[in-house]
Amino acid sequence: MSRPSTRVMAKVLLVLVVSLVATTAAFAAKSGTKAVPTLVVDKSFEIKTADPQRAFEPTASIVNRAVFDTLFTYKGSDVAHPVPLLVQSWKASSDAKTFTFQLRKDVRFADGTPLTSADVVFSLRRLVRLKGNPSFLLDGVTVSAAGKYRVLMRSANANSALPAILANTSLSIVNSKLVKKNGGTDAADADKTDKAEQWFNSPKSLGAGSGPYVLKQYSTSSQIVLAPNPKYWGQSKPAFSSVVVRNMIAPTQLINVQRGKYEVAIDLSAQQAQTIQGSKSLSVLTTPSTWVFFLFANNDPKVSGFASNKNFQRGVRYALDYKAIAGVAGPGAIQAPGIIPSMFLGALPQSSAVKQDLAKAKAAFAASGLADQKITLEFPSSLTINGVLFDSLAQKVQANLQAAGLNVELAGAPVGTWLQRYRDGKMPFGLSLWGPDYPDPSDYLAFLPGELVGLRAGWPAGSEKTVEALGATARVTTNDAARERLYQTIQKRLNAYGPFFPLLQPTQVFVATKDLATAKFNSVYSIDVTQTKPKG
Repeated sequence: MSRPSTRVMAKVLLVLVVSLVATTAAFAAKSGTKAVPTLVVDKSFEIKTADPQRAFEPTASIVNRAVFDTLFTYKGSDVAHPVPLLVQSWKASSDAKTFTFQLRKDVRFADGTPLTSADVVFSLRRLVRLKGNPSFLLDGVTVSAAGKYRVLMRSANANSALPAILANTSLSIVNSKLVKKNGGTDAADADKTDKAEQWFNSPKSLGAGSGPYVLKQYSTSSQIVLAPNPKYWGQSKPAFSSVVVRNMIAPTQLINVQRGKYEVAIDLSAQQAQTIQGSKSLSVLTTPSTWVFFLFANNDPKVSGFASNKNFQRGVRYALDYKAIAGVAGPGAIQAPGIIPSMFLGALPQSSAVKQDLAKAKAAFAASGLADQKITLEFPSSLTINGVLFDSLAQKVQANLQAAGLNVELAGAPVGTWLQRYRDGKMPFGLSLWGPDYPDPSDYLAFLPGELVGLRAGWPAGSEKTVEALGATARVTTNDAARERLYQTIQKRLNAYGPFFPLLQPTQVFVATKDLATAKFNSVYSIDVTQTKPKG
């Protein structure tokens, strides 16, 4: 299929603008209020459904954050501290297995129906029983009502991350009565019997959510349009007469945001961002992403004699030129001082990052006895994350290690092939990355001995008892200050004794027109349109 001409695209855009103006005017006439601007969010779509309990993609988070409410949320760009939204107050047991939530009593869905504990129980049970992509978020958690506005959650394992998990839009609270009328169910066989998805994907689902906006138009390939919820219960009313989320590739986003008003672009590269840094009409933010790239050396001598060699691991740690490695990702990227991203609770400061020391590296490699043995570094070839090509990163690591005296050969493989070897724990020396399932440091306990990533690196339980004991304490600790100290100590221990070598956090670009007063990037929602307002 040929690419449409510029003239054709201009006509299409003109039709869209006319349509949006008509929508704005119609809303103003119906509500009797003064017309306010349309917010436009350009995003490369990765969305499959508007059904919140089935959705687990970034574009869906933008939409569902506007239409539905969750028990907790975040303020601005701060994802280290979840704050109550539908919750009035809450408490956790000392073992972090039982949580009690008192709900607000003033919440109404968009059709006027009061929100109660029955809606919370239905929504979260439905999430689990649909057995979709986000169902794992409540693995081992049972939900029950203890009154009209009180909810109990019990976790089979210590779960200090629960408030952060409950801020995910997949855990949105829906109008249980209305959803049931339209084919929804939280029954044990919901994965086979629930029929509400198509209804959620249409404007007919008005009343399903309690957020400040409702779904007006929905497409997984072109655009999604939201309109104000006239019955919104919160104090901060919808700021825009409509919100349009458009499916646009990055080059088109770059053009649009320079021409637009009340507009946001989310997918630009660091290099594209540099071309508009001096713009008088745009706010250009380049910040570290939540992705963390890291090297690992398999600790299992049965998998690799060289990788499990502690002198080899020590040599790798000090041979790397971390500043140059971060430079591969462009402006805004930083060295990862630990495995927990810089914006999360418990992240290490940059002052704690490992520094290159070639003298230490060469001494460690000499002590390893590896001499000129060929070392193979495996990585997923032709894979780019946040503008970082794994091939380029692998080449930079290779150059650093060779400068310290190692004989390193690169072995790129298709993503599927590489991923299978990595997950099987059969890869001696590899380049990988980790993106959070939820913005809480407990998600990174996966790197400890005997845990998911630890086992992939040949690090079974009992390998490093000090860090394992710290991890066990962290799991049941709910006080933020105590948690921060614990997770920082864990990372320092990992940096000293673990088989992991954190490298960098790549760049996240967020561009907004300056006529927006409060447009901020949020790593959970990309942008929280409920907190975005025009100037004036």
